[in-house]
Amino acid sequence: MTTVAAAAPARSAAVPLIVLVIAGCLIAAVTNGIRTTFGLFTLPMTEELGLSREAWGMAMAIQNLVWGATQPFAGAIADKYGTARVVVFGLLLYAAGLLLMVLSPTALLLDLTAGVLCGVGIATSSFSIVMVAFGRNVPQEKRPLIFGVATAASSFGQFAFAPIGQGFISAFEWDKALVYLAIFLLAVIPLAYALRGKTENPTGQADLRFMEALSRAWGYGSYRLLVIGFFVCGFHLAFINVHLPAYLVQCDLTAEVGSWSIAIIGLFNIIGSLSAGYFGGKLPKQLLLASIYFSRAVAIALFMIFPVTELSAYLFAAAMGFLWLSTVPLTAGLVTLFFGARYMGMLYGVAFFSHQVGSFVGVWLGGYAFDATGSYALVWYLGILLGLASAAVHLPIKERPHLTFQPAHA
Repeated sequence: MTTVAAAAPARSAAVPLIVLVIAGCLIAAVTNGIRTTFGLFTLPMTEELGLSREAWGMAMAIQNLVWGATQPFAGAIADKYGTARVVVFGLLLYAAGLLLMVLSPTALLLDLTAGVLCGVGIATSSFSIVMVAFGRNVPQEKRPLIFGVATAASSFGQFAFAPIGQGFISAFEWDKALVYLAIFLLAVIPLAYALRGKTENPTGQADLRFMEALSRAWGYGSYRLLVIGFFVCGFHLAFINVHLPAYLVQCDLTAEVGSWSIAIIGLFNIIGSLSAGYFGGKLPKQLLLASIYFSRAVAIALFMIFPVTELSAYLFAAAMGFLWLSTVPLTAGLVTLFFGARYMGMLYGVAFFSHQVGSFVGVWLGGYAFDATGSYALVWYLGILLGLASAAVHLPIKERPHLTFQPAHA
């Protein structure tokens, strides 16, 4: 029996696959790399602008929530009308958000620039949209690996831009650093040409409207569990990315240790993402996801138990890095297996919205907890409990296609 997931992809892009993958990976590296530098701006911006940690955390939380809310629509537009236009729009908006952050001395303006503008820009230009182009051009059996490559490229961006961002801040102050980072975004716009094209329907499959496709997908129990579990991934990643550098300074370490910790997360995430992509094609993806979330809970618990030193910070960063975005190729692989490549952008976007709701909660709660108690301990311990809960949620997922989304001739 032929399923949507196994059907040969329609090559809508008029460029060789290797060129498409390289261009997409470079875009993913720059967009994600710059996003992961925001935690480095926490101390210099809050101190100079007189903002509370909660106010800064709220701007970052809004960014993550807007990113997640925009993602399903950005994915649906990329599915139907083409990826390149969406990416170019996103890069321009993302760069504008960074530039306008320089002119945002109040919490409200930061909510609009760092929050809304950057959030929409990231949603329409980052690796989630790049993977739409990959998903429609790569056979099902190779998608987890290629998704892993895209995720690893995003991680390399984190590894590269953490020291670059800290170097810019140290050498030129935070405002000029934002300008230089915006220039990187504008520089990769020409690469979007390689991603042009849209996803074609397999023969016999209905062209479902947004809400109808979402309704059918949400009726599939395994998809619901996947979406619920992805909330925890966002909670972990956003809290650590935004608040870890400041937490380490609170533990009497230097800002450079914080930036190198973020860089180490990115470096080890390259290994983790490629490993997840490779093993995702050979082992049950839901079991791999459960193992990742359980391992995160263990890593956070050990980080809390032992004294925080430069060595323990780097070891924790390495462990979390290996587990960081390794969820993405597995989650995206399950979405394309469930529903096929035609609706991958939209339905992965819905799952990603859950991820970003978790990001919103993690970032905001981190700032609130610190202002209220002078400590991040509450959020660290909550991260342990959520990791264990997400591991349990993934175990019942069934790794098989949803019959409603198969072509009529299947």
